[in-house]
Amino acid sequence: MDLNESPEHRAYRATVRSWFEQNKPGELHTLEERRAWHRKLYDAGFVGMGWPKQYGGQEASPIEQAIVGEEMVRANAPGTINGLGIGFIGPTLIAHGSDWQKERFVKKILTAEELWCQLYSEPGSGSDLASLRTTAVRDGDHYIVNGQKVWSSQAYSADWAILLARTDTTVPKHKGISYFILDMHAPGVEIRRLKQITGGAEFCEEFLTNVKVPVENRIGEEGEGWVLAQTTLGFERGGSLLARATRHKMVLNRLIEVCQTMPRNGGVAIDDPLVRQKIGKMMVETEVLRYAALRLLSNLQKGKRPGPESSVDKLYYSEMDKRHQEQILEILGPFGQMFEGLPEGMSLDLEATRDGEDSWAHNFLWSRAGTIYSGSSEIQKNIIGERVLKLPREVRADRLAQV
Repeated sequence: MDLNESPEHRAYRATVRSWFEQNKPGELHTLEERRAWHRKLYDAGFVGMGWPKQYGGQEASPIEQAIVGEEMVRANAPGTINGLGIGFIGPTLIAHGSDWQKERFVKKILTAEELWCQLYSEPGSGSDLASLRTTAVRDGDHYIVNGQKVWSSQAYSADWAILLARTDTTVPKHKGISYFILDMHAPGVEIRRLKQITGGAEFCEEFLTNVKVPVENRIGEEGEGWVLAQTTLGFERGGSLLARATRHKMVLNRLIEVCQTMPRNGGVAIDDPLVRQKIGKMMVETEVLRYAALRLLSNLQKGKRPGPESSVDKLYYSEMDKRHQEQILEILGPFGQMFEGLPEGMSLDLEATRDGEDSWAHNFLWSRAGTIYSGSSEIQKNIIGERVLKLPREVRADRLAQV
């Protein structure tokens, strides 16, 4: 891959950068303010860029999508809302939904007129998702759904959800699951928010009691849910790796700024050779992530879909981020958790990035989530061993222990 941008792409980047400089909003406090910003991004052509034009997308190239993602991060601009819907629920409907489902739901996902969440995990079915127990029993032109779901991001504000439920208990567990569209405002849906260690409560648990789901809201045929779920997770794991690498680099640049004013042994932290060594190692690992993102971008540009090898990127990024956040707090010490009472002249803002919302402590706590969502690190290693390295089961555990 030629890592130098073409003149056309450089011009496009300049246009995008200028747009964010002129339109970046201040702090967004309410859902409606975030919806308005999302709509502005959509009107500018920056939402669902790779989607087909008939569903409101731009059919933009992967490079153009990556440029917008990078420039949004560089500008520290707020992101879109309805991330689950736009990132993989919409594409899954485009690929597998009926004509009626596409017409009814897809465009409103893109514009965030309707917000979506995902009802997959259960208290006893997380990484082993196929063991789920929520049932959907056919009753005429409806299914009656009963069960419990958990770890559903932003479910409290969602209008719709994609739901995995068991429709056949007499067949192997992977074959008895079906895929549904669930109205989150339907009678029998109870939503409870869960307080997290970060202090936030974006995760929810749901109790489904005799919820009616029309047959027309089933995606695909009965028993195809597991296959369709793998498509959905594939979209989620594809991710915007280049934007993640860019943001991570900005966090490390911010760390260097802080270390230039943070007291350490009679001087400042940046003069400590151990601090410089840690920052240097993190910079190298972040650059490795960036080149992995460029490799993925090259494949996408050639028309190749992300395969099981995307688990390598997911595993690398999530474990790297967790490791880096631990090292950052080692460098900052107690200053990484202080909001007030800093030494005079010390430039340590609460934010981990200029104008950003995340604190150093929040980033440290949240980094644990990356090794769990979209498939835990253990699941990623299994996928890599089985589908990428083609290791036989008897040696896979020994080999992966070295990863």
